[in-house]
Amino acid sequence: QVQLVESGGGLVQAGGSLRLSCVASGRTFRNYDMGWFRQAPGKERRFVAAINWNSSRESYLDSVKGRFTIFRDNAKNTVYLEMNSLKSEDTALYLCAAATRSSSTRIRDGEYDYWGQGTQVTVSS
Repeated sequence: QVQLVESGGGLVQAGGSLRLSCVASGRTFRNYDMGWFRQAPGKERRFVAAINWNSSRESYLDSVKGRFTIFRDNAKNTVYLEMNSLKSEDTALYLCAAATRSSSTRIRDGEYDYWGQGTQVTVSS
């Protein structure tokens, strides 16, 4: 089992920034690819960003490219999502997820085995 705990969400004005963190425990962190997803009220959960186990590959939702950056620190068992130039449409519950590492980039939520509870991000316009 892998336990994931997100933090760093909050209320921010449009154009502002936030850094989300997700700390993993229970298994060897470097054995997992990591992803961030988000879910707005009444909408489906949607892929935001992913990073593979050794940080050699990243993938992003088109609408966040150039604004969001995913990175990880395997020594701290933590994956981050740096979010800049936030927009009202970024408002959602942001969830961290882990998948056993592979050679492919994980962008579908069905590919992930473990999930955190999420951290709320609210962007006011």
